[in-house]
Amino acid sequence: MLRGVVARMAEQRSMPILVAAEVPSDREGLRKALADAGYRKIVTVTSVPEAVSAMAGEFFPVVIADSRLSGMNGFEVCRTLRAGTRPGYVYVMMLTRGNRKSEILKVLEAGADTHLARPLDPADLAARLKAALRVIELERSLRLTNEEVRALSIRDSLTGIFNREYLAERFQQELKRSQRYGHPLSLIMCDIDHFKDVNDLYGHRAGDQILKDFVGRIAGSIRIDVDWIARYGGEEFFIVLPETDLASAYIVAERLRRLVCETPFRLRGREIGISSSFGVASYQPARQPGKVSFEGLMEQADRFLYQAKREGRNAVRGARPAGPETKGFAA
Repeated sequence: MLRGVVARMAEQRSMPILVAAEVPSDREGLRKALADAGYRKIVTVTSVPEAVSAMAGEFFPVVIADSRLSGMNGFEVCRTLRAGTRPGYVYVMMLTRGNRKSEILKVLEAGADTHLARPLDPADLAARLKAALRVIELERSLRLTNEEVRALSIRDSLTGIFNREYLAERFQQELKRSQRYGHPLSLIMCDIDHFKDVNDLYGHRAGDQILKDFVGRIAGSIRIDVDWIARYGGEEFFIVLPETDLASAYIVAERLRRLVCETPFRLRGREIGISSSFGVASYQPARQPGKVSFEGLMEQADRFLYQAKREGRNAVRGARPAGPETKGFAA
């Protein structure tokens, strides 16, 4: 625990701080007070353009700005800072000419977190920096918690892949990208054949294990960081293949079908033969200039999946692409 506290203190002391002050005595006084407090990375600027340039190139969790900067007063700098998007919270201290209530209110209304009155009191600055660190640490903790909650909310609890809700959300993004750049986008729907029999014969825990192993095979056989898989429900899954045309998507589906059926699954020391069926749909902007939707492609893939099941299962079916015939494509 002590080691963690020491590490956190060291991290805080290495935190970059931006000081934007036009008056040399203010600038030097702040730099010296910060250095005496143990802060090692202090960047000083004298004007608004310099401050904007510095913030564009580096993230500063703490900004100390003079309200009398030339080019744009410190209040406008603060408003601009609050209006932008930053990787974390920026704690803003505004230098004021004293402790007049009207000026302090103006500072707070502009979006600053606190004020620093002239003449500078190093002890006052140190106390406000401690408060700044508490706020920054709390914001970071909340942000990390939100990211963890978000990560859990888009994942299927059993298999760890994306869930049904995120499937629709992310596919819309893929569709927009496909339309913007004119690249093909394919969608494969797959289903484990006779999965109910697995649950009936071996129990639901065994069925869950088969689902996880099935997903592991599929996920391990598609392009990392390009293709992705989501669980739609039960034993139904969607595989999304960006920048992949219909014929290529069919080849992928056929490869996955063989991967599933040709190697038995192991369950409680026994080998179990499993097969799966696949339906393939694709969007190619150059050939389909009309409006297309996730629901439309999903329904198309679903229709071909059930065609594969009607025709004996352990098969791949998809719409016939333009050009030479490909075995397995529907007329």
